[in-house]
Amino acid sequence: MILAASVKEQGISEYPANLTAVHVIDCIGYNEPINNTALAEKMDLTKASITKITTRLLEDGFIERIRLNDNKKEIHFRLTAKAQELYVLRGKLHKQEQDRYFRFLERYT
Repeated sequence: MILAASVKEQGISEYPANLTAVHVIDCIGYNEPINNTALAEKMDLTKASITKITTRLLEDGFIERIRLNDNKKEIHFRLTAKAQELYVLRGKLHKQEQDRYFRFLERYT
C-alpha cells in the first residue's frame, strides 16, 4: 500500500488501518467542520457506519468533536494535528498518482 509506505517515510507513527477511515479523515479535512449526517451523505455510507468509524477515530485521537457557536445542539467533527498530517500526505499522494495517470494518458492520441 502506497499510503502505508509513505506514512512510514514521513515519520508518522499512527494511522488508521482501515482504508475507509482514511477516506473519512480526508472527507472531514476537506469539509470541516462537518456533522455525522453530512459526512454520511458525502461518503455514501450509512449514518451507523459513520458513527462506528468516527467513534474509533475519536478514540484514536484523529478527530475531535466540536459544537459551533451558532448551534450548540449539533456535533461536528474536525481533524486533530495528528490527522492533519495524514490528510496533507494523502493529498500529496493523490496528486502524484493523478499526475502519473495523466502522463500515461499523454502517450496516446
